[in-house]
Amino acid sequence: MRNAELVRNTKETQITLSLNLDGTGQNTINTGIGFMDHMLTLFSGHGRFDLKLICTGDLHVDTHHTMEDVGIVLGKAIAQALGGRESIKRYGSSMVPMDEALALVALDLSNRPYLHFEVPFSGAKTGELDTEMYEEFFRALSVNAGMTLHIKLIHGKNNHHIIEAVFKAFARALREAVTIDPTIQGVLSTKGML
Repeated sequence: MRNAELVRNTKETQITLSLNLDGTGQNTINTGIGFMDHMLTLFSGHGRFDLKLICTGDLHVDTHHTMEDVGIVLGKAIAQALGGRESIKRYGSSMVPMDEALALVALDLSNRPYLHFEVPFSGAKTGELDTEMYEEFFRALSVNAGMTLHIKLIHGKNNHHIIEAVFKAFARALREAVTIDPTIQGVLSTKGML
């Protein structure tokens, strides 16, 4: 089982997280931000990752610290659970529709962090969450997971549908990338390392 358990306590957030990459999608999630809880539930379910995440953050300030720190801890958990990244497929991609919205996510578990986030929103918020915070979340996640991550909205109008398509596509792409392929000896790299 590829598991990780992490605790991160700062003056801005207190986070406990456990992740099982080989799960069934069981989850207990409370970030204090209802809409983000919804998105992480989708991530867990559609990626079939078991995720327990509890965050207490300074939401009286705004959502920035919570979103960034949850991204940091989830990224670190992915990296920890992957260990040396032996025998994983490494690459994953998915295109997911959600009603009128269509999102594309492609990623590489390369240990070379990079984020391209091309998701224009039509409004400033989804629920109580500023839409600009999604890019901060995915940037923190990609850096701490050692992941090259490209996220692109193909088309869409409804902000809820747009970000839901993104999270589902991310979950499915990550599921593909972390899948063990017994024909891969060591890591999938002509250099011999990631």
